[in-house]
Amino acid sequence: MDIKNYKQKLLDKLYAPYKNCTQCPLGNLGRINVVFGEGNPDAQIMFIGEAPGQDEDRQGRPFVGRSGKLLTKILELADISRGDVFISNVVKCRPPNNRKPLESEASICTNLLLFNQIKIIKPQVICTLGASALQGLLNNYEIKISQLRGKPIVTDFIPNTIILPTFHPAYILRNPKEMQTMFDDIVKAKTLLKST
Repeated sequence: MDIKNYKQKLLDKLYAPYKNCTQCPLGNLGRINVVFGEGNPDAQIMFIGEAPGQDEDRQGRPFVGRSGKLLTKILELADISRGDVFISNVVKCRPPNNRKPLESEASICTNLLLFNQIKIIKPQVICTLGASALQGLLNNYEIKISQLRGKPIVTDFIPNTIILPTFHPAYILRNPKEMQTMFDDIVKAKTLLKST
């Protein structure tokens, strides 16, 4: 069995008990699908966003709406195939009206699923998309994306992995002048692979 198949089996085993998860309030607030994530289970780069939106909830896949289309476009411009990376979110269920996940919701979901996904995939670089993703991953809700965007972060609790924060594609849709900055960050994430 090759490593990709092995890691996919581990991910499937991880997801199985949570297909109808109600461990946090989001499980009972009208979500349609638990959106675990998708992509290469042996990816070198992992992208983590905040939470599924309406399109993602309906389809059960991450980043498939307007933000997802923009992310795919930026990846293509950076010569990165979406199929080569793994894309997920801090929380796997859509918050009502696309509100920001509560700290308690993010904490439960990261401990049950996200950190275990990271342990299985073992990416060299995690690119967080937006402030909520960075805050949820680091369990620090005082962090400002404006201060850390584009700066590599190394932590003891995710060994052998560089975290590189960048903007969320939804922010770029509202602020198109920042698209070059996000593109540069994603190119930087790719460059960091060579240095690890």
